[in-house]
Amino acid sequence: MSDVVDPPLSDTVLELLRSRVRGPVVGALDDGWDTSRRAWHSGVDQQPAAVAHVADAADVEAVVRFAAEHGLRVAAQPRGHGATQHLDGAVLVRTGDLDEITIDTAARTARVGAGVAWQELCDALDGTGLVALSGSNPSVTVVGLMLGGGLSWFGRAFGTPASSLLAVDLVDATGVARRVTADSDPDLFWALRGGGGDFGVVTAVEFALHPAPALYGGRISFLGEHAPQVMPAWAELTRTAPHELSSWLLLAHMPDLPQVPEPLRGRSFVNVDLMFVGSPDAAEALLAPLRAAAPAVRETVRVLREPEIVSIAEEPTEPGPPMRAVSHPFDELTDDVVDHVLATAGVGSGTPIMGLQMRHLGGAQAAADPATGPGAQIRPGFVLSAMAPVFDPETAALVDEALAALVAPVPRSEHGLGLTFLQEEQPIEDAYGPEALIRLRDVKRAVDPAGVFRSNHPVDTGPAQAGRP
Repeated sequence: MSDVVDPPLSDTVLELLRSRVRGPVVGALDDGWDTSRRAWHSGVDQQPAAVAHVADAADVEAVVRFAAEHGLRVAAQPRGHGATQHLDGAVLVRTGDLDEITIDTAARTARVGAGVAWQELCDALDGTGLVALSGSNPSVTVVGLMLGGGLSWFGRAFGTPASSLLAVDLVDATGVARRVTADSDPDLFWALRGGGGDFGVVTAVEFALHPAPALYGGRISFLGEHAPQVMPAWAELTRTAPHELSSWLLLAHMPDLPQVPEPLRGRSFVNVDLMFVGSPDAAEALLAPLRAAAPAVRETVRVLREPEIVSIAEEPTEPGPPMRAVSHPFDELTDDVVDHVLATAGVGSGTPIMGLQMRHLGGAQAAADPATGPGAQIRPGFVLSAMAPVFDPETAALVDEALAALVAPVPRSEHGLGLTFLQEEQPIEDAYGPEALIRLRDVKRAVDPAGVFRSNHPVDTGPAQAGRP
């Protein structure tokens, strides 16, 4: 599997591919090429060999068989939230039209297609009293989060999204559709629970749902200058929080730019986002010390319906400017860590960092059995993430220096966080422990020895692909 970018497909090969599939296939010289190849991450300039917008699983089978015949690689991507340059030169399979949603309330399970976003699934679950282990962004796909070992608002209460998987429908390296379960293929199923998209093109997943008749949460916003009071209060909250409470702290510096609404322009805020599985009274008893730390300037905390969960963090659903980012897992939020973060990225620090987030982890996701899958257990207690826009090389140098200064003194956990928090330039070893990575590579070589599939973060490197027409 080589990262060398291949030239565009010839017209003859493109037409042959088009004759095999029902969905549209877009080549480099076609109208709509730039739109078709664009990743959600605006900083990644993807250069695939072609883009196949598949209509169904049969189309996926046809694309994979075609690729295998012609010495091509295949990469699946519904939207491109986690895009990297590793997909360059591959046939990019857009799975956005695989939009099946089936809810079985009696069995407490759901089946969704590879193109289904979390907002769509949460809408479908409204009124059922059941929750999926959803992430924080409504436009990310269910399949993408589960394959990448992403985090959920319900991770502390119920475990990781990857651990909820029950079955996976995928097209394998021979172009054959398969249903993979723990019984049918335990090694491959283990790898799919958080090991990424390097093992086949997933067309649908089935997973467990969890009863949650009462949900309470939202955002509490404070002025940035109150961060020295709010951040220690939040740190104390995490030390006593029950598993039913998940909370994240965000320190946001709004740029002084015309695109930012006037009341927010050039100002800083510290936000606490939270989700509680239980009653409002029980939640408010836990939140009382945090509320006493400083006056809130805005609040969305309320009894929540399922469709509202993915909007708690108010994450963007459209791409923004190119960003540099860092994600740093650590185990203990000490007073020294709090003081360092405030001094390095707080109000008055002069930092170019626009957003800094700390997520409280632990709970059920830390207690999970790691044998379930590489994304089943999340052992770090926290993750520190930060990002800043980059507009030119001079800005990039300043941002890189600031990000490095932020995380360097914070003792990094010896445990990884999976792929969804892995930056493109990071080695995949940072995502998994050595034993899990060895097993992932063994599975990759067993199910895809020719290296037909290429994911955003390849688990293995091997012989370069044969040249193609």
